[in-house]
This record gives sequence, C-alpha cells and structure tokens, in this order.
Amino acid sequence: MRIIELSNENKKNILNDLLKRSPNQYTNYENAVNNIVKEVRDRGDEAIFSFTLKFDKANINQANIKVTKEEIDEAYTKVEPSLVEIIRKSIYNITKFHEKQSVNSWFDVNEKGEFLGQKVTPLASAGVYVPGGKATYPSSVLMNVIPAKVAGVNKIIMTTPPDKDGKIYAGTLVAANEAGVTEIYKVGGAQAIAAMAYGTKSIDKVDKIVGPGNIYVALAKKAVYGHVSIDSIAGPSEILVLADETANPKFVAADLLSQAEHDELASAILITTDKDLAYKVAEEIEKFLKVLPRTDILKASLDNYGYLLIAKDMEEAIEVANEIASEHLEIMTKDPFMTMTKIKNAGAIFIGDYSSEPLGDYMAGPNHVLPTNGTAKFFSPLSVDDFIKKSSIIAYSREALEPIHKDIIEFAESEGLYAHANSIAVRFEDK
Repeated sequence: MRIIELSNENKKNILNDLLKRSPNQYTNYENAVNNIVKEVRDRGDEAIFSFTLKFDKANINQANIKVTKEEIDEAYTKVEPSLVEIIRKSIYNITKFHEKQSVNSWFDVNEKGEFLGQKVTPLASAGVYVPGGKATYPSSVLMNVIPAKVAGVNKIIMTTPPDKDGKIYAGTLVAANEAGVTEIYKVGGAQAIAAMAYGTKSIDKVDKIVGPGNIYVALAKKAVYGHVSIDSIAGPSEILVLADETANPKFVAADLLSQAEHDELASAILITTDKDLAYKVAEEIEKFLKVLPRTDILKASLDNYGYLLIAKDMEEAIEVANEIASEHLEIMTKDPFMTMTKIKNAGAIFIGDYSSEPLGDYMAGPNHVLPTNGTAKFFSPLSVDDFIKKSSIIAYSREALEPIHKDIIEFAESEGLYAHANSIAVRFEDK
C-alpha cells in the first residue's frame, strides 16, 4: 500500500482517483445494459431465459425459474444448523434496530376546522436483488428484506443468479426463507432488474428494487429508475480507518483487508496522525497477505485504491475523512466518541477497537446497505423509510378557508394562474 503524507495537491488526486470507481464512470457498459433492459421489456420471459443461458450457462424456463418449497427444504439440509441459528440471531438484532425507525401517520385538528396530517403507507411490493459470483451474501438478504418487512411490505420477491445447474446457493435460500421473502426467482444481472421493473409472465413488477450487484446491475437500476424506485446506484465497497498513535496496527490492518477482499475496486484507507502507525500497519498487512485467501483480489484492491495517509494533525485527518465520505468509517483514537462528533459524512461509523466493520455486516443490527463513492454526503443507509410512502392530508371547512381565501386568490393571480384563483373564488361567490 502507498504511504503518503497529505498535501493540498494529493488530497485532490486521491479524491479523483476514488471517484473513478463510481458506476457513473463506466459509460462504456451502458449500451450493453440498455439493450438487455430493452430486450426484457419487449420480450419478457423469452429474453430472461436467453440471457440466463448466455451469462450463467443455466437452462432456466417457466417451469423451473421459481424456487420451490422442496428446493428451500433441501437448502436447509446443506446448511449447518449452527449457521441457521446465527442467521436467526442476526435477524432478531436487525429487526429490533429497524423497528425503532418505524413512523406513524399523524393528524392535527383545530377548532377553526383545519385538519392537516400525514398518512404513512407501506409499498405494496419490493424486489430484492442478491448477487452471486465471487462471493455469496446471505447477510445481504437479511439487510434488504427485514426493513421492508418491518415497514409492512406485503410482497417481497427476490432474484439471484443460478449456477450452471440451475441451483441457488443454499445459504442464500435459507436466509431468504428465514427473513420472510415471498417468492424467489433464478435470474441475475441486468435482466433480473429489468424483469422486476417491467414485469414478465413469470415475474411480477414491483414498486421498488433494492440490493447490491455488479456494474451491470448498478447501471440497470439507473436505467429503470423512475419507472420504479430504487435504493441507490451502489459502487464498490470501501472502508476508512481514522486513527492516532493509540491504535492497534494489527487491528487496523485486519479491518482494512476486511473490505479490500470484496473486489478489485474496493477501497481501503487509513488516515492517521502517527507516521509510525502507518508503517506498522503496512507491515501487518504484508503478514496477513501471506495467510489470507483471495490474495489476488486483496492485492489488486490495495494496489489500486489502498492508501495509508499521514495527516499533520487530527483536524486535517477529520477534514479529509469528511471529504471522502466513506461507506464505512472506523474510529480508533484516544477519545473516539469525541472524534465521532466531528464526523459529518459517513455511511456507518464504528467506534473503538472492538467495533470492527464486520460487526455491522452481520450482527449488530444497523443496516449494512450504505452509500458509497462519497454519496454519504447526501444519502443514508437503507432503512424502513425506503419502503414507505407519505401522503399529505388536507381538509378545511368553509369557516377555516374563508379568512385566507383572498390571500390564496391574490397569490395565484400573481403567478398568472387564474384558474387556480377561480377554484377558490367560486366557493365564495355569495359573499
């Protein structure tokens, strides 16, 4: 990993380098993705089956695209009972955390005859995409499904790519069943996103699509946005560790690698005020690389988007951390809670030596679907709010409207909207 002392010039270079990882930069894939989306929109199931054979080498058809109860039962025989219990513990923690996010409808009434409020309604349906490929993520199933369940979404369908034999990873099926997914379909990639967005004979259209995926999935979500809602256009995973001389270099190194192993575009960054710590972390990383699997991915990630940055003081370190706005931010400083109060931009913040990022991935309860590529400056983690919609309620009596009706008429006429003004005026023509 590169060890760099921060300067005004290299701060900009590093930020620009990280932004290259955004799905918005991969425009060379957009034509291919748009063609897939159009084919599915126009040809439905026929296109899905064709693309699944082409990309996943699986012969999927209308008879076998939907996962059966027998397949789910079989999955339980392939998953260790201890893992099933761990999944259930995780579900409990995630559910309890997200229940605290629930919001209710509210209404205000006064003696003048004004009735105002907000009606909260869950979405009717949601689609969850679960990736396959380099790694399988039952934990991602839980994080995407449970907020929808807590919100009250009745129909939750899941799509995930099959292997060449038309099978779905057993752990993914068990997690989906435990979390309460309604239907599971064997389709992945951009074609799965298009199917959930437009509907086919086999797969019903949904109101919102959530879940991570590769560049094809991300760009497909971008292409269908507006026709359906989406959670975000997620980029590669990233972690930033903010540390001073009190940090344990072995812990820091292990945590940086925990995200670097996701894929070659993942970003792992240390910002520290202590030069010695940076060099110690580099040494620990080299030790881990000799014993950890997925070495090729780890090395590519660290070579391309790994940094050990040395700041002149904690104020500069925090400033750069806020500018990067990392998906995951760990704080290992003398007074981590005080440091946390100065963090403005981060998807999830992990405080102290024993709050490593995988705790959030699997068991703590907060959602691990987080904003990436600097979007933590204006986006939030996936939550119950993503699966509800709010309607404003307005009810005025004649007595409540009368004192302000002339104000509304004048306001409307000032904008040249005379039919607006008339809509109010006709109610008081007897005056």
